[in-house]
Amino acid sequence: MTTSIDAFPLIPRDHLFGNPTRAAGQISPDGKWLSWLAPRDGVLNIWLAPSDDPEAARAMSASTDRPIREYFWAPDSRSLLYIQDKGGDENFLLYGIDVETGKETTLTPFENTRVQLVGGSDTHKDKLLIGLNNRDARFFDVHLLDLNTGALSLVLENNAFAGFMADDDLQLRLAVLPNADGGTDYFRVVDNVVEEEPFKSTALDDALTTAPAGFTRDGRTMYWLDSDGRDTAALLAMDWESGTTTLVAEDPRADIGGTLRDQQTGEVLAWSATYLKREWTALDPEIGQAFAFLRSELEGEFGIASRTDDDRKWIVANDPVVKPAASYLYDRDAGTLTQLYVTRPELAEVPLRPMHLLELKSRDGLTLPSYLTLPPGTDSTGDGVPDAPVPMVLLVHGGPWARDGYGFNGYHQWLANRGYAVLSVNYRGSTGFGKGFVNAANLQWGRKMHDDLIDAVEWAVESGITPRDKIAIMGGSYGGYATLAGLTFTPEAFACGVDIVGPSNLETLLESIPPYWEPIVAQFHTRMGNPNTPEGLALLKERSPLHKAGEIVRPLLIAQGANDPRVKQAESDQIVGAMKDAGVPVTYLLYPDEGHGFAKPANNIAFSAVTENFLATNLGGRAEPLGETLAQSTAQIVEGAEFVEGLAGAPR
Repeated sequence: MTTSIDAFPLIPRDHLFGNPTRAAGQISPDGKWLSWLAPRDGVLNIWLAPSDDPEAARAMSASTDRPIREYFWAPDSRSLLYIQDKGGDENFLLYGIDVETGKETTLTPFENTRVQLVGGSDTHKDKLLIGLNNRDARFFDVHLLDLNTGALSLVLENNAFAGFMADDDLQLRLAVLPNADGGTDYFRVVDNVVEEEPFKSTALDDALTTAPAGFTRDGRTMYWLDSDGRDTAALLAMDWESGTTTLVAEDPRADIGGTLRDQQTGEVLAWSATYLKREWTALDPEIGQAFAFLRSELEGEFGIASRTDDDRKWIVANDPVVKPAASYLYDRDAGTLTQLYVTRPELAEVPLRPMHLLELKSRDGLTLPSYLTLPPGTDSTGDGVPDAPVPMVLLVHGGPWARDGYGFNGYHQWLANRGYAVLSVNYRGSTGFGKGFVNAANLQWGRKMHDDLIDAVEWAVESGITPRDKIAIMGGSYGGYATLAGLTFTPEAFACGVDIVGPSNLETLLESIPPYWEPIVAQFHTRMGNPNTPEGLALLKERSPLHKAGEIVRPLLIAQGANDPRVKQAESDQIVGAMKDAGVPVTYLLYPDEGHGFAKPANNIAFSAVTENFLATNLGGRAEPLGETLAQSTAQIVEGAEFVEGLAGAPR
């Protein structure tokens, strides 16, 4: 029996998009410390506690503006390391915090510089190899960093290569260079000199499904994820001296996606592949027993977030999907699993919805792994089909060389709670499903990639999920492009659209990519269209929504970060200008202190507030009032406040 959605409480926006109570739990390599991210004066910072007394926690970092979102332990357990940029510009610098003294040091004190991790070591625990592009923004020179003194020494000046790989002795062994055809060449490195000829090359077809996956500790074996001669990426072990490879694992449905390595030898103990859900396969009996124990104790998905050097204690992250995520300390010797925290305890009593697994079909026969979430009270049988059709949001992932997956999804839960079915589709070009699926998207931006989304919409209508006239399209990055493509190339297919940092003009997008992407530009050209050829330029123009802005007939909301280095503000500015010139209504939010997406919780909350009121205006779902959210954020309403109910009068 269908229950009115009004019987279910609105989940407050800040419960989904505000700061988590705790997140990103880790254990130090020596097992003495626990760490996590948690708010300090309203901003996410790193916290530390003795592993035998988690309540005795203290804040270790003191960010007052931008949340810290990524950190890790130094191999010697003496310091915590994190990266941070400025205003979303993605020029990430590396910072270190001494565990004993609390002193913080900027380990890469340079302007307009981005850091890359090249290699860490279990032998030389006080050092890292890092890449820095402070000499030439296009290329990352390799440096040896002493974590405890901060000393940097140049190892290799790089004027060509996209990346390097080192062994446990912190010796460079491999260099990566994209080739002119869009594939990749791999070179041996001896005594910090790159050999002239590659020992392995891929063509374009294998470029996104083949990559080195690291050395064993003795440096004699290198693992590869490799699709040469097969469709999905298999895990191979290569003898470094002879080049002989041995098959370790493969899955015909999906690429091998992850491994668990022996902490002492670096040999693979287990591997995972993710088709609809992630599945782990243990090669080691003890690891198999540990996985079996965790499966018996935990509901839903789990992952190993951190391990001690002796591998006897793990931090295990658990995602039940219909309950908030939690983290546990697993003591393998004692056989105990102790909860450390629940990430968002305020969600424990709200009606979180299950995620349904789908295998949809494209018009030319491809299988599209997809995920559907339905509003509470609408599916009395639990079969993934509502008792009556409901409005729907087609939520398109970015990349496009990325994927949607199974698990707790804040956007899915938020939109379902507001009364919408939420459909996420792994369209062609999504990664993880083999090279055939990836390469089916070559030169298909706005064509077959968009057809896949339209085919999913047709399935949803024909299956009774949603009425045809109550469907929104929404997404970020490529998902933002898909939104603009949906409203221009198929202007009647959607009732409205929400574009988050999406490119509107593929020609200007390729002209303005970050300089450190220059080594891989050939792959962009072969997959999207080459602006240096007449036919490629024509293709890019044809697939650019900007040139069809006057054909938009449905309401559009655009959100953009002013400091975005990937999809620059001009991409949003120009389509907003074209729509204004054509007399087409548009609402435009600009965040002066954000980049490719929104890091600050206040900005995320403001965006979700405007978006849900925009969707309610056009699809009829539920929404919290805007309240003070705009005033508490940095959002600027550049255009179109009058097109969202309550926006024009909201405090700012």
